[in-house]
Amino acid sequence: MGPPSNSVDGGKNALLRALPSIEQLLRRPSLEPLLSGVPRARAVSALRLAVERVRARLLQGDTRPFDDADVGEALSTLSTPGLRAVLNATGVVLHTNLGRAPLAPEAVARVAEVARGYSNLEYDLDEGERGSRYAPVVGLLRQLTGAEDALVVNNCAGAVLLVLAALASGRECVVSRGELVEIGGGFRVPDVMRQSGARLVEVGTTNRTRLSDYAAAVGHDTGLLVKVHRSNFAVVGFTEEAGMGALATLGRERGVPVFQDLGSGALVPMVGEGMGQEPTVAQVVAEGADVVAFSGDKLLGGPQAGVVVGRSALLARIKAHPLTRALRVDKLTVAALEATLELYRDGKPGAVPTYRLLAQSSQELRARALRLRDLLDEQGVRARVDGVVGQVGGGAMPLARLPSFACILNVGAPESFLERLRAGGMPVIGRIADGEVVLDVRCLAEEELRSVAEAVATASPGKQP
Repeated sequence: MGPPSNSVDGGKNALLRALPSIEQLLRRPSLEPLLSGVPRARAVSALRLAVERVRARLLQGDTRPFDDADVGEALSTLSTPGLRAVLNATGVVLHTNLGRAPLAPEAVARVAEVARGYSNLEYDLDEGERGSRYAPVVGLLRQLTGAEDALVVNNCAGAVLLVLAALASGRECVVSRGELVEIGGGFRVPDVMRQSGARLVEVGTTNRTRLSDYAAAVGHDTGLLVKVHRSNFAVVGFTEEAGMGALATLGRERGVPVFQDLGSGALVPMVGEGMGQEPTVAQVVAEGADVVAFSGDKLLGGPQAGVVVGRSALLARIKAHPLTRALRVDKLTVAALEATLELYRDGKPGAVPTYRLLAQSSQELRARALRLRDLLDEQGVRARVDGVVGQVGGGAMPLARLPSFACILNVGAPESFLERLRAGGMPVIGRIADGEVVLDVRCLAEEELRSVAEAVATASPGKQP
């Protein structure tokens, strides 16, 4: 029979009362080596964090008293950035939770160059007067898409909101029921559209929407014909939809602009095993779309941004809308996007990491998986190499199934194993399939393989420090 509960509570309360004050800890001789050289503000924050952690565990019934090691752990926590690099072993290229598209070295260098000092963000060097922050990318976007003008905002949902608010607020937008998608985080396209002040007019059915459905819905109050690319799901089987060419013709006949929310934003045809077809922005513009919106950090492979291209007269109305300032991008986004677009202009899509990662062959992926297996073997970790299937991710190309290769680890408690991988100095993000840990090599660079192997060895049972 255990001790009375009041005795247990009394012991807990005694430990809580014994917790040292911050001033006492600052004067504790045993902590001097640990806090030496640490700025006082950070040292005080670490001591507060350590005390709060000990208090929390005491309240949960863990009777370990305060120890100097608690301060060391708190200092380590404060010294670790909240946003940090990770190694992506999931096989998902545009992993939203992992930051989507990795930037090309050229884009990273441009961002660093612009960030370290002043720039001509809104200054025309030729005229010596205020200029446009979009100027560095407008010409590139016109060249790459065939559109008359362009604008960049913070993301594609913002771009859609802006376009509808500027061109159709208080008026009707005709859209297919089969294109009213839900995007990440529970946000739905119809909700975003309604926030613009536009009134949705849904036509057709989930799986079949004909040109005649759009034509029957056009009236004197129609502001836009809207087409939404189903970038994060697919409708297959008994289906029908109106193509952009036919919709553009209808729009011209009725005097109604046609807006395409393209979503993923491919600037060139995508290549790679299992990829399938994806319309490019230039194709949609050539088919007659008056305005097109797409993402900068998906298939384009640049920074998070929402790009709008289209007819000059319509872009002028969009640029003049007050929401444009609320949704505008900063200098770092402009710098990264300009550098990325330059790679496409120069015929170097392979220099864009997203394009390169999606274009890898099964042979090179298998060879990389075998190298990782050998490195794991050097660390005393057994793994086998199997074929797996990855994804594009980021709500792009949902039907694409990317053949890849992975190192498979048969470990006890795989969830705990992945947790230890995430807790390492360089976090490794893997996944579980059929009760085994899967480390897909598609998104791992050659120079990252050894770090992965060392992280796995550290996380393996019996090898934690």
